[in-house]
Amino acid sequence: MNPAFLILLAIIFGISFSSPMGNAATSHITSDYQGGAFLNGFLQGYNTMDALAALLFGIVVITSIRGLGQNNSTAIAKTAAKSSLLSISLEAFIYLVLIWIGATSLTHFKISADGGIAFSQIVSYFMGIPGEIILAIMATLTCLTTAVGLISSFAEALHTKFPKLSYRFWNILSCVASFLIANIGLEQIISWSTPMLMFLYPLAITLIILSIMSPIFEHDSIVYVITTAFTIIPAFIDALSSAPAIIADQNLIQMILKWDKMYLPFAKLGMDWFIPALIGLLLGLTIHYGQLVMKRSKVTD
Repeated sequence: MNPAFLILLAIIFGISFSSPMGNAATSHITSDYQGGAFLNGFLQGYNTMDALAALLFGIVVITSIRGLGQNNSTAIAKTAAKSSLLSISLEAFIYLVLIWIGATSLTHFKISADGGIAFSQIVSYFMGIPGEIILAIMATLTCLTTAVGLISSFAEALHTKFPKLSYRFWNILSCVASFLIANIGLEQIISWSTPMLMFLYPLAITLIILSIMSPIFEHDSIVYVITTAFTIIPAFIDALSSAPAIIADQNLIQMILKWDKMYLPFAKLGMDWFIPALIGLLLGLTIHYGQLVMKRSKVTD
């Protein structure tokens, strides 16, 4: 159903370009995005969980490529890279057009609580009630295909790590947990998941960057360990800063957050993990190349 949903998007895009709802350039800019729009957008992007999902979906992609008869690791990497670049390009285009359509819609609608409501209003404006019904059906089926892919990736990854528990067990556990969490409501999910995302995302970003850079340091685990060690503490502090009030308002937590903002660069921007991660990376590379030089000197001796 994902291709069908993309067709619906293409129709909405076409109608929007031919009959714009308003002028995006004159739309009101919210206070959060009047300054530091890039960083705000970057941090809001945590809620998409794209980077976290990529770490799991990567297993499915590699398995699918191997299923096509490709077993050479270099060829698999090239195929995965090409498909990833294509996917990133298409996603970037879709996001940019959605941003533009959302900006033009402010001529007719107030700023919505979330993007789902805004898109529903836009579809209703262009296509009426039939459009809303089609959107509801297609969004449900599209989310279902994503859920199936993510659940299977999750189950396969954990079954690989913990083979004593069956693939079926991890599938059932994932489905039950997802069902229970989904019923607490989107706002509550975002409220309680944001601290977790603020903790996990810096780790995911550094792991992705390190995996891309790994040929430079010959996949040495010391670089991964040190970079992650330097990232994990500020990432945990970020999680505390975005925790619900019942946690964040505790005296000890407030003391930690105050220290964080005083001594770590970019803490007020939610990016206090960046400099420690960079220091960890440089330290890890220094140790790696230092060990390499020592090994070579021993060989020459």
